[in-house]
Amino acid sequence: MISSFFGKTKPINYIVLAIVLFLFYLTHVFFRLGEQKVNQIIGLELLLFIGLLLAIFIVNLIVRTEKATESNSYAMLFFLLLIISFSDELVLDKVIFANFFLLLAFWRILSVKSSRNVKHKIFDASLLISLASLFYDWALAFMLLVFFVIGVYDRKTLKNWLVPFLGMSAIFMLTFTVLKLKGALGFFEEHYQFSLGLFTTKSFFQVLNVKTLIYLILTILVSVLVFIRLRNVSGGKLLLLRIVFLIFILATGIILFTPADASPVLIAFFPAAVFFTNYFEGIKKEKFQEIVLLASMALACTLFIVHLD
Repeated sequence: MISSFFGKTKPINYIVLAIVLFLFYLTHVFFRLGEQKVNQIIGLELLLFIGLLLAIFIVNLIVRTEKATESNSYAMLFFLLLIISFSDELVLDKVIFANFFLLLAFWRILSVKSSRNVKHKIFDASLLISLASLFYDWALAFMLLVFFVIGVYDRKTLKNWLVPFLGMSAIFMLTFTVLKLKGALGFFEEHYQFSLGLFTTKSFFQVLNVKTLIYLILTILVSVLVFIRLRNVSGGKLLLLRIVFLIFILATGIILFTPADASPVLIAFFPAAVFFTNYFEGIKKEKFQEIVLLASMALACTLFIVHLD
């Protein structure tokens, strides 16, 4: 049974998911190879594959250590299925790298709830978000999440409010130094454009395609159902899920500010995987769980095949 297999977190689960990702990614690269030679792209594609694979494993580490879900592999599975479903987004290599650093930042942000080494966690999160913004400019919007978490967990300590600026300054000063030595200071002006796709296009669907729109609506509906089911649960997990939902809202805003052909949907996969997993865990009938998983896998494979044209 598929649900019972992924209901555990054994090494075999990691191996199976890694193999599945490799096979799908290899197929994706093969079909868009075109006239390029393998040796021209193998270095970058290998880095991108490693970035996606590490992202899957980081998602599992986050949900396990922060107890965002129960102890199982469903979050990794749903994250992988979303990658397969949106394989057309994998051409955005900078978003894949940005997503890797953002996941690490989210991990540090969610760990603030332990109230230990808060300043270090805030600094790390700010630094990682700034790093992510070097790959994708709008990633800097997640600094709002850092200030929100400070306000929730430790608003009375003035130093906490100053730490994010130190984290950002550290990255940008280092970047400035490197660019200065290379004579490429124009990077900042060229890179940090902060496009406003929703307000500069004539059609809504130039910003958001139908598939992405359905995905965002579905995630919101599932999130609402999860919050309704967990409304009487102890405040710790509920607050954690609210922060995860804020990640999704910020990611959605960034998606709306970007043209459809450059939409960073990948950055919204982590919160979606968390809520999909929480909803799935609430399904009591094992047969229904099997149907949901099989349907999700079939849909992901169908969308992947469609994108191969």
